[in-house]
This record gives sequence, C-alpha cells and structure tokens, in this order.
Amino acid sequence: MNLAVSGLAALAVVLAAFAVGVGKGLHRVVDVAWGLGFAAVAVTTYALSAGHGDPVRRALVTVLTVVWGVRLAAHIAWRGRGHGEDPRYEKLLSRARGSRTWYALRTVYLLQWAIMWFVSLPVQVAQYDADPPTWWLAPGAALWAVGLFFEAVGDAQLVRFTADPANRGKVLDTGLWRYTRHPNYFGDACVWWGLWLLAAASGWAGAATVLSPLLMTWLLAAKSGKPLLEAGLLRRRPGYREYIERTSGFVPRPPRRR
Repeated sequence: MNLAVSGLAALAVVLAAFAVGVGKGLHRVVDVAWGLGFAAVAVTTYALSAGHGDPVRRALVTVLTVVWGVRLAAHIAWRGRGHGEDPRYEKLLSRARGSRTWYALRTVYLLQWAIMWFVSLPVQVAQYDADPPTWWLAPGAALWAVGLFFEAVGDAQLVRFTADPANRGKVLDTGLWRYTRHPNYFGDACVWWGLWLLAAASGWAGAATVLSPLLMTWLLAAKSGKPLLEAGLLRRRPGYREYIERTSGFVPRPPRRR
C-alpha cells in the first residue's frame, strides 16, 4: 500500500494552486484545489492498486471520489468569479509576521494538504482490498448519494437565491435550507461517511480509518465550516438569529415551532 505517492499527487495539486494564488494575489483558489486534490488521490491510488485490489471496489471508490471532488471544485470556481480575497484568508494572513506569501503556504496550503491526505485514507485503503465486494458497498454508495444530493441541490438553491437582487440581505429558509442551515456541509459529511463504509467493508484496516470522516465532520460542523460562516451571517443578516432558533444547525429535521 503506497500512501506516500498518493500524498505527493495531492501535494502537486496544492502547490499548483499556490502558484496560481500567488500570481493572482488571491489565495481563495486553494478551495478549488480541495476537491481536485481528493480526485488526484483517488486516481493515483487506482493506478497504484492495480493488481492488488478488487477491480469493482477500486472503480467504485475512484468514480465516487472524482465525481464529488470535481463537482465541488467546479462549483467553487464558478461561485468565486469576479470576487476578491475570501475574508477568512484575509483575516488569517493579517497575522503574518514577515512574508504573507510563505505564511500562506504554511498555514493555508500545506495545512489543507495534510488534512486532505488524512481525510482521504478511506479512499486509499479501500482500493487495496482484494476481497470480492460485499453487501456493505450498497449502504456506502447510498449514503454517498444522499450526501451528494444535499450538497449539490443545496448549493444550487443558494446560487439561485443569491442571484436574485430582491433577496439581498434576506435569509434562505426554503428547500433543503428549511430543514438544515447547512445542507451542503451535511451532504459533504455524508459523502465521506459513505466512502468510509466502502473502506470498512475491507476489514479492520478500512474500519480503522474512521478518524478520517470524524475529522471532516468536526471541521464542517464545529471548526472551520459552520461556526466561521455563521459568525459573518449574524453580522450581515438581521433575520439570521431567528433562522438559527427554528432551524437545525447540521442534521436535517423539521423546523422548530416558535
């Protein structure tokens, strides 16, 4: 099992994004590299595991990871057109002592690369399992599909909402956003729990990668995703506090009655 080479593939994507970010003066491009890095890991592992892992499992894990990663990268790239630096990175880079460029490389790009490699462990381990596929592949693929639905549909609903000038300053509370304040983050977590189930079907080595989806879920729900985003929305949108009071913060459920 060659985990180092897969890590180098992800690093190549991140360093390419760093070069683009420095050239454009916009380090938000690292968010585009996030999904593409996972896709690179999946494709690289698929090539490396040839002759070692079961062909069906290898193909399934690779396709699911690439579809998720490329869709996410394309969405983030399209959404960021014409925008300046992401306020999160602007705030982070304001703490730099000395060169902001090298500070960005260490604290933004290389950190995301390390997280990317660790989170992708289920994808890597699953592809080296030589045992024939079991029924575990079905719930794993189903959970991945639920996650992609929430992520893609949630993103599309938000794009449509924000494109209408009449909604400026308003809060999206219809569609999937009626049941969770972050359908895209919830979907992202489901995708990685689904991929972990595909790895868990390979035995103890796959099951041991459970820390990967746990880390992804923690980042989305409690660290760099939901908390940072909501802190800004509370300042910018007067109705957001009421939205919080009636709507689940992560796992979808019917709105609370006021």
